Amino acid sequence: MHGTFGTQSIQIDPAILYLGTPVVLIGTTNDDGSTNLAPMTSAWWLGWRCMLGLSAVSKTTENMLRTGECVLNLPSANLVGPVDRLARTTGSDPVPSGKLQRGYRHVKDKFGVSGLTARPGETVAAPCVTECPVQLEAKVAHVHEMAEDDDVWRGKSFAIEVRVTRVHAHPGIMMEGEANRIDPDKWRPLIMSFQEFYGLTPHKLHRSELGQIPERLYKPPGWQPKL
Repeated sequence: MHGTFGTQSIQIDPAILYLGTPVVLIGTTNDDGSTNLAPMTSAWWLGWRCMLGLSAVSKTTENMLRTGECVLNLPSANLVGPVDRLARTTGSDPVPSGKLQRGYRHVKDKFGVSGLTARPGETVAAPCVTECPVQLEAKVAHVHEMAEDDDVWRGKSFAIEVRVTRVHAHPGIMMEGEANRIDPDKWRPLIMSFQEFYGLTPHKLHRSELGQIPERLYKPPGWQPKL
């Protein structure tokens, strides 16, 4: 037997494939100048670029397509309470039918209902979440319509590529003696796996060979973020 699960697999048809990703609170600006804040987990990063999987009828998507910017706020595990208070809330009014069926309600003041604090971005007009240990200001680079070959899902979601323009991090998660490195032993992101909240274990599971590569080698020579 390998590990604890053996080697046999069975075919399944799960409704979702959220196998465990960090929670992101996307801050955007509404058309009347007010702020919007929405939790999501369909995000991944490569360098200073990020791909976001978003519903086509989301208020966040509407705001990002209109303004071309956002802030990706990453909550730590101890912010699970405020994040959960945003669950099943939407800035869309009226509430889209699909969300209405899942029990969503319209909330105009997302920061008020969550108890979190908004701070203006420096390179974008979208809001940062002061309490989140990591805040990534970003601008929309490309919008890709997903599932164009699927009659059921066509037109219902977008993969939005954003480029990060500024990174903010709380001093408490920084690596000692390093001005630009977040310490993975100190950073405890909030994780969602199949609709449930989890955190990371407090220590590394095993020595990582990739972890022996100096982080600075991932940055191309002379590269600077474009504002």
